[in-house]
Amino acid sequence: MIRKLMWGLIVMTASAASCAEQPEWLEATQSVIESLRTQAENLSPERRELMDEAAKHVVQQLEQGEHADLVFICTHNSRRSQFGQVWAKVAADYHGLQNVRTYSGGTETTACNLRTVQSLRRAGLEVVATSTGDNPVYLAQYAENRPAIQLSSKIYSDQPDELRPFAAMMCCSDADEKCPVVEGAAVRVALHYVDPKESDGTARESATYDERCRQIGGEMFYLMATVKQMLDD
Repeated sequence: MIRKLMWGLIVMTASAASCAEQPEWLEATQSVIESLRTQAENLSPERRELMDEAAKHVVQQLEQGEHADLVFICTHNSRRSQFGQVWAKVAADYHGLQNVRTYSGGTETTACNLRTVQSLRRAGLEVVATSTGDNPVYLAQYAENRPAIQLSSKIYSDQPDELRPFAAMMCCSDADEKCPVVEGAAVRVALHYVDPKESDGTARESATYDERCRQIGGEMFYLMATVKQMLDD
């Protein structure tokens, strides 16, 4: 049985032992993961510094026996923040970080952009719509034995109190400027990805979305590899 929770998390009523099993990756997702791991090794010092800041918060929470929550925030919660939520969770599972939870939200509600969905599909995930309308809900599956990630556009401040304290992962400069204070955030990381929206309707649309998808994916794999290393040291 599967039951839905707020903020993009699907929880399976399974035993704790099954959650500890290695992910049974979808075949197409597995091949992309290998390329993201390689990409993660080539981050610039500036980007590594940002990821290291978030990693310290995650490690602190995990060492205290708490969940470590990351909330990816951008203006519309339609593109970059959705990529961040997905890849951070995939990377956490890859490194066996079971108590890392990932979410996303915007300063206003629109929809998870269809181009974002299509890019995730090209990256090997199975993404299906479970509702219709202006703001449909999608389920993104990346492993056979892991819950699907629920994707839709939400206001970041609508998160449940249980998420505090969290790391506010600011995916765009606009949202960063509009939110001088992110209530409940223990740390704030200015990621400021370039919006793939700039390519909408052009010949480079798919390529631009895929570049941003993989850029964010590579950085999330670096982040979680860093967390794993810090915990093991």
